[in-house]
Amino acid sequence: MLLSRSRRFTFCILVLALGVGACQTSPRSETGASPTGTDTMQTLLETKRCPQCDLQKADLRGADLPGADLPGAALNDANLSQANLSNANLSTALMDNVDLSGANLSGANLSEGGLIEAKLAQADLSGANLTNASLREADLTGANLSNANLTAADLLNAKLEGANLEGATLKGTLMPNGQVGP
Repeated sequence: MLLSRSRRFTFCILVLALGVGACQTSPRSETGASPTGTDTMQTLLETKRCPQCDLQKADLRGADLPGADLPGAALNDANLSQANLSNANLSTALMDNVDLSGANLSGANLSEGGLIEAKLAQADLSGANLTNASLREADLTGANLSNANLTAADLLNAKLEGANLEGATLKGTLMPNGQVGP
């Protein structure tokens, strides 16, 4: 659903007031080009698709985005706590200092993602693909990483207290203590 120009402008003001991103009131291109600014949030929530979007500092707490397609998205400093991102594609996404505490990321593709200092306490990452992901200093306290693929992931100085790693693949993973997994 496309909003009229005046409704997009109203939506733009709301987005700026909430501090969730930049704003653009021009209509979407007829070529289907990836939207920016206000249209980014609207597109994501409506279509669950927004590759390479700039969603830095966005407030998406509790968002229901199962199967979302967000490869290469910039989500640094965003708040996605309690969000449902099960089976989402977040490969190569930049998510440093993102808040994903309590989020459902089961079956999600986070391969080659940047999750430095990410807050993932109590998150469900069961069956997630975290191959080559950077999770340095991430808080994974109480997270469910059962059957997750952490091949060659970087967990240096990450907090794993109470995390469930049953069945997780740790081949070549740099563990919190600097040791490399089998």
